[in-house]
Amino acid sequence: MTTETLIWLIPLPPVLAFFLIVLFTNKNKALSHTIGVGAAGLSWLGSMIVFFRAIGVEHLGEHPFESAVNWLPTGSTWFKVGILVDPVGAAVLFFVAWTIFMIFLYSVGYQNYGQPEGDHDRAGLPPHGATVEKHGHQQSDPVGKHVVPSVEPMYSRFFAFLGLFAFGMYVLVVSDNLLTMFVGWEIMGLCSYLLIGFWYGKPSAREAAVKAFMTTRIGDVFMLLGIAFLYSATGTLNFREIFTEETLHALASTPAWFGMTASGLIALLLFIGTIGKSAQWPLHVWLPDAMEGPTPVSAMIHAATMVSAGVYAVIRMFPLLTADYTGHGLTTTMSIVAFIGAFTALFAATIAVAQNDIKRVLAYSTISQLGYMIAALGIGAYVAAAFHLITHAFFKALLFLGSGSVIHGMEHGVLHTGNHKVDPQDMYNMGGLRKKMPITFWTFLVGGFALSGFPLITAGFWSKDEILADAFGHGHWAVFITLAVAAFLTAFYTMRQITLTFLGEPRTKEAEHAQETPWTMTTPLVVLSFFAVTYGWVGIPEHFPVLGGLVPNWFHDFVGHTLAEVPKAPEFSWIPLLTSVFVAGGGLILGWLYYRNVKSVSEDKLQIPLLKNKYYFDEAYDYLFIKPAYWFAEKVVYKFMDQRVIDGFLHFFGPATDGIGSFIRKWIDLLIINQTVGDGSANITYWFGGKLRAIQTGRVQQYLMLALVTFIVIGAVLYFFVLA
Repeated sequence: MTTETLIWLIPLPPVLAFFLIVLFTNKNKALSHTIGVGAAGLSWLGSMIVFFRAIGVEHLGEHPFESAVNWLPTGSTWFKVGILVDPVGAAVLFFVAWTIFMIFLYSVGYQNYGQPEGDHDRAGLPPHGATVEKHGHQQSDPVGKHVVPSVEPMYSRFFAFLGLFAFGMYVLVVSDNLLTMFVGWEIMGLCSYLLIGFWYGKPSAREAAVKAFMTTRIGDVFMLLGIAFLYSATGTLNFREIFTEETLHALASTPAWFGMTASGLIALLLFIGTIGKSAQWPLHVWLPDAMEGPTPVSAMIHAATMVSAGVYAVIRMFPLLTADYTGHGLTTTMSIVAFIGAFTALFAATIAVAQNDIKRVLAYSTISQLGYMIAALGIGAYVAAAFHLITHAFFKALLFLGSGSVIHGMEHGVLHTGNHKVDPQDMYNMGGLRKKMPITFWTFLVGGFALSGFPLITAGFWSKDEILADAFGHGHWAVFITLAVAAFLTAFYTMRQITLTFLGEPRTKEAEHAQETPWTMTTPLVVLSFFAVTYGWVGIPEHFPVLGGLVPNWFHDFVGHTLAEVPKAPEFSWIPLLTSVFVAGGGLILGWLYYRNVKSVSEDKLQIPLLKNKYYFDEAYDYLFIKPAYWFAEKVVYKFMDQRVIDGFLHFFGPATDGIGSFIRKWIDLLIINQTVGDGSANITYWFGGKLRAIQTGRVQQYLMLALVTFIVIGAVLYFFVLA
């Protein structure tokens, strides 16, 4: 099978799994998850084959795997859709396939497969547990009963939605044009709505789903405008055709609005789509609330698919972003991108230090790390941004799945004690889980250290250090300092999370009865831990002391050749290296020192209302946008437009129309049509029929005489007019 054919097939298994589960196997849990996991495995296998073939091809950037078919006629030409895998596409395909496959496998255990159905569970709400008989006791003995986790009521539906989600991401990654990329983009938007609101029986889940859908749609509108502008300017949406030297030069030379070139304005419009999808300030508010969905959904959104897609879109459109860049100062668009990325990285990190929900800490961490990538792209650090995108996907998927494992273990403790008032996601209800959940602890520790940028060992260190090195080497001091401070806060809140969750002694009875999760959940943690460490080794700078050159800087050489001009690796400098080591080590040490003795929320001096309440952005948006929108809908649209204008129009013309109808009925229908035309024609017909009836005597002789006379008359007429 050719590589191009295989790439066409990669997105198909997950979408086929979606339809099979929805239409045929939704009542069979085992068959549903087998189909879902099997489909993810097939896409993973195809992706791995494509990836290893890609790294074995010389000059893949110049001659990528591509194939296209005619789709829509556009005058004398055709709009083509197809697939494209170049170096950056192959690298992204690698992490997407691994993370999606692990999330599918993890979901089997997370949704409690093999456990009994709950006593009072219903669709749309999280499982509440099932009462079962203890070994050695009679069923009728209430003492011999205990509560165990129950299977998810909508188990099959969950795997179906995950399959559709995965399909959207695969379509986006392998698309050779912006239109089909946008289709995958919107499929993921739909799936995020379905999965964030998966437990739709909870008002908070419903509100979070709507919030995510509406917020991301704001960015999508601008992105669609950018796509339309690009097509009108170039006549194509194909990446290879757009990124030609002639096309980019033409766009960079064409003035547009606000003092920007056409390339800059188009790139900015497309970037606003990324602001929504990747939850960058000021459209960041939806992502923390997305934690209302099941934890595998959080991992899908935060690592494997949705938010990564936004950064990938900017990476893919990087030649357009830098088309008018001369190397003597950032363009307007690049400056905006760099500012939003750096500001978001610091802004979200400050909020994360005051969150107590284990998943919300990671949610704000995701926003912050995505800001890192966006800032890197804004200053032109293409390879560094792509590198951090991939390493982040591995360790953030690990952390989210690890947090789900923690929550799963805590829920077992809640079921054991029967105290459902205890929040299993609040870190202050945990503590001491290192002994109860050793696999989860060690893998979470690896992920946390990778997120913090623990020096030399973890993948996160190498990707973060490269971004800081790029910012420092090119003199972008504001970006460098901002990202360094954000990195310090990242290490601090990560150690805070680890300390409160795993170290010390259990702070609740529920934590005392927590237990390790099944192998279907711990195996993905181990696999992702491996990549959270080793993937950084493929990007060690060549001039790094001692380690440089021991492992070839494969990532820079491979991904860099995606561009027409391969970016130069930043020169080695001790300042960004020491900065990375100091902020990571200092943040981790300070986080442990501060929180090792904290026993309750009241003892946490960082529970500042401003940070805890996320700078009151939700409240501000509610006051500035939501309430005015409701007021406008009620007062203007409903009461004025609907009731006064539309209803008033109908109420005015209603009686008039009734009067016109009465007139038509009385004078036209009844008088003219019925009496004159209808009744008149009937009377004439009746009279004429009466006269004709006189000749109906029944005598044959009379009829023959009449026929003879008729014949003579017709003959005379014919003779006179024809023969004469």
